[in-house]
Amino acid sequence: MTASGTVLPSREVRGTGVRLTSLGYGAAQAGNLYRATTDAETQEAVDAAWDAGVRYFDTAPHYGLGLSERRLGASLAGRPRDEYVVSTKAGRLLVPSPETADRRDDDIFDVPAATRRVWDFSRDGVLRSLEASLERTGLDRVDVVYLHDPDDHEEQAFAEAVPALVELREQGVVGAIGAGMNQSAMLARFVAEADVDVVMCAGRFTLLEQPALADLLPAALERGASVVVAGVYNSGLLARDVVPDDATYDYAPAPAALLDRTRRIAAACAEHGVTLPQAALGYVRTHPAVASTVVGLRTADQVRQAADRHAAVVPADLWADLVDRGLLAPEAHPDAFA
Repeated sequence: MTASGTVLPSREVRGTGVRLTSLGYGAAQAGNLYRATTDAETQEAVDAAWDAGVRYFDTAPHYGLGLSERRLGASLAGRPRDEYVVSTKAGRLLVPSPETADRRDDDIFDVPAATRRVWDFSRDGVLRSLEASLERTGLDRVDVVYLHDPDDHEEQAFAEAVPALVELREQGVVGAIGAGMNQSAMLARFVAEADVDVVMCAGRFTLLEQPALADLLPAALERGASVVVAGVYNSGLLARDVVPDDATYDYAPAPAALLDRTRRIAAACAEHGVTLPQAALGYVRTHPAVASTVVGLRTADQVRQAADRHAAVVPADLWADLVDRGLLAPEAHPDAFA
């Protein structure tokens, strides 16, 4: 944990002036991910993140049908605007849906379905999305805009959404642009073929799996783009010191074989004096393309725990030990990243 007022190390995103602290606050839980969270809990969590030195905060319209953006903006109100970075996302417009207002959101957020999500990666959709995000957050600008999960809208994203973001960046409306996805292959295409600065890769570069090593991370190094790693715990499997039987992997029950492998990794970590979550956070930071790790956080206690895990020093010989035990591929050893 840092002393209050001490900022975590940060890296600039490709000459944009946007700096991301090594640990970022993920605000999906502020949108009532899975269960309700109060305004007070979010405020306390954001305050704890600030005290821990976090200055990078990530949100999206998708998170709680705008609730996350509203809460994050309110929780940051009064903080010096030039001292923190906010990223949000575009691609899902929120459209009024009075006919479903008496129901709950049919996604994974515990909020009323007073609006519905409409996929839109057109130029107009991107502009409207950003305008609505500014209104919800109450901010005069957002620093980073990611295209959010354009998996099934690839060509429109490249043909219309990316040029719209480039235009916004050139106008100084946003500082940096990119895409955020749960896959690495299309993110690698964004880095290689589009003029993006930073991408958010969820779950595809973790202690358990590293497909991003084959495409995204080399492309980012070649192009000078930054990578933000999210989903570092693979939705829960790497999140606890002791792996429970009901652990989840990619939002589903973890298979028995994967539970066994994860427990063997945890045992190796313990032998080296670190916990499984500490190693999970430490591992992703070993790649030179990774600028920040965003962790979804609901409460102040969770923030403090994440900050403590982030601060832990992971012995470098742990990675070699995992390779020797067949729990990490040789090409996934940090020495192979150079």
